[in-house]
Amino acid sequence: MNDYKALKTFLMAAEKRNFAQVARELDMTPAAVTRAIAALEDDLGVQLFVRTTRQVSLTTDGAVFAAQIQPSLEALESARRDVRNAHKADQGRLRISAPTWLGKTVLPSILSGFRELYPKMSFEISLSDGLVNIVDDDYDLAIRISSQPSDKFTIWRKIRAVPRILVAAPGTRFTEMDHPSELTPDDCLAYSGESRRETWHLSDGGSSTTITAGRAFSANSGEVLADMAADGAGVAMLPGFHIAERVRSGRLVHVLQGWSPPELWLTLYYPPYQALPPRIATFSKFFEEQLPAHMIMLD
Repeated sequence: MNDYKALKTFLMAAEKRNFAQVARELDMTPAAVTRAIAALEDDLGVQLFVRTTRQVSLTTDGAVFAAQIQPSLEALESARRDVRNAHKADQGRLRISAPTWLGKTVLPSILSGFRELYPKMSFEISLSDGLVNIVDDDYDLAIRISSQPSDKFTIWRKIRAVPRILVAAPGTRFTEMDHPSELTPDDCLAYSGESRRETWHLSDGGSSTTITAGRAFSANSGEVLADMAADGAGVAMLPGFHIAERVRSGRLVHVLQGWSPPELWLTLYYPPYQALPPRIATFSKFFEEQLPAHMIMLD
């Protein structure tokens, strides 16, 4: 008998004080329970139970041993249960990192729909616009809107292209521009995970140009950049669905419409599993299926 089963048998015997009842609950014979306890006593070199024809009771050593091992055995049982559940498609826990905007506007309804189908699933959601170290930070899955990833160790799965547009406040001089050369680095509000400058690559289908953005202002939040642009501080380059509501309400307008930056991708990425655990694969498929219905009005 392995140590885990022997200790589990001992703790149940300590609780029930009846070897026959322990045998029934653990699907063992009474003789097997007796042998397990005897082997444990022999290994420890102490007597754990006093046995009479009428009852079984713990010795002082047995009571001390039971009190000391019970928390560890409960933790081990919980870990065994979590590992088993992690390999089921309909239960377990998922730790997900997602962009702030998507996490606030799109993800809640998708999660609610998923939990209606799989009520035994639970989630821990962390919102961040920067890239995360999915292995060191112990995430099961990350959702990101970014350019082509350079990480060679994680698994990336492209879900859909994400076009970006240049936007500014109506009534500003930026709405009258015909060519990106009319922009200065101070006009361009940069998105940077480390709040640094970035380079914008723009093309009209025939020619291309680059602009250094962020000399006057950069941020690691698309929300901040959109609000700064709407306040007239400059031009921002952001995903169309991200600023769609501001465009519809007239707070922002699409400028330099003939010029486009490279598309981003909405991507799922995972730790370097040999094969995705069923619970992660199940959620990923559901997310990909549900995403168009929740973002189509935002593009």
